[in-house]
Amino acid sequence: MDPAQLVALIEAFEGRTVAVIGDVVADEFVYGRVARVSREAPVLILEYDSTQVVAGAGGNAANNVAALGGRAALVSVIGRDESGRRLLASLHRQVNSRRVLRPAGQETTVKTRILAGGIHSAKQQVVRIDRVVRRAFDREARQAFEGAALAALADADAVVMSDYGSGLVTPRLAARLQAALRRGGHPIPVLIDTRYQLMDYRGLTACTPNESEVEQALGIRIADDPGILERAGREILERTAMQAVLITRGSRGMALFQADAPTVHIPIHGTDEIADVTGAGDTVMATMALALAAGAAFESAARLANYAGGLVVMKRGTATVTAAELRAAIQAGSPRDGQTRTRAGSVPAPVERRRARLGA
Repeated sequence: MDPAQLVALIEAFEGRTVAVIGDVVADEFVYGRVARVSREAPVLILEYDSTQVVAGAGGNAANNVAALGGRAALVSVIGRDESGRRLLASLHRQVNSRRVLRPAGQETTVKTRILAGGIHSAKQQVVRIDRVVRRAFDREARQAFEGAALAALADADAVVMSDYGSGLVTPRLAARLQAALRRGGHPIPVLIDTRYQLMDYRGLTACTPNESEVEQALGIRIADDPGILERAGREILERTAMQAVLITRGSRGMALFQADAPTVHIPIHGTDEIADVTGAGDTVMATMALALAAGAAFESAARLANYAGGLVVMKRGTATVTAAELRAAIQAGSPRDGQTRTRAGSVPAPVERRRARLGA
């Protein structure tokens, strides 16, 4: 594919609005320096350095949309606590958060990562602590959230639904949003990022599951078997009635499935200098959605998402990719082995591997 066409798509990102609807979390990073081994137990003692809180999950997707030159309208529910305040403060200036609801008594889901290292060495994650809010949303909170989601559709050029398992985003809500778009004569792309209910969402534009989510949804093991991958992608496409399924495979790249079209296998982009894979799946989803909002075909959108995913894993923490970085990567050269196409039922040639796990 002509790199100039991809660069032109990036230029078309400006002014496009993506409604990001669903779960957000506060990604907390606690940094420390290794001091010594504890006498109490065989564990390290860290001298505290600093704490950083950034928006994760749907919040990270929204920040990526904004960093790429688009605008994001974020719709979610968080707490009035300190974590919620810091999450909102971390949002990009082009993320509209006025539809982020903060009902009384609600808490914010927090994922805390403890990172340790020496003075002259990179800090590595040693443990993660999840404080997941499992409180059921009452009728009033759910009605307010769904009303905000419907209102966000009016100015949107694409929709990303972020389902991390809180119960906020459901297949019923997805169907309701689709029906509202049809009634309003507003046919825009609707994409789903779901951890646990991939097969329950039907008739949407696209999904971007990682390989482990596909394996969990279908009860299979893909590994290095291209035949199993092909059958899995086609099964998801058929059972969900989506227009496209983009499976991110980490070191094995990506595979794009569309009905009545050959499967496109896209090798990974970048080098082996992997810093962190946190939130890479959010970057892929955001790029895919923004590209479709700008009028891209599925293959072009997937190729842009592949570049963005390769860039973001070279950054530490929950990070974003800018339009300038994406443009420079495309102009510098294509992914290492180009791409391959296979007809349904056939298998692709092997592609080079890397240690990254996009969307893990």
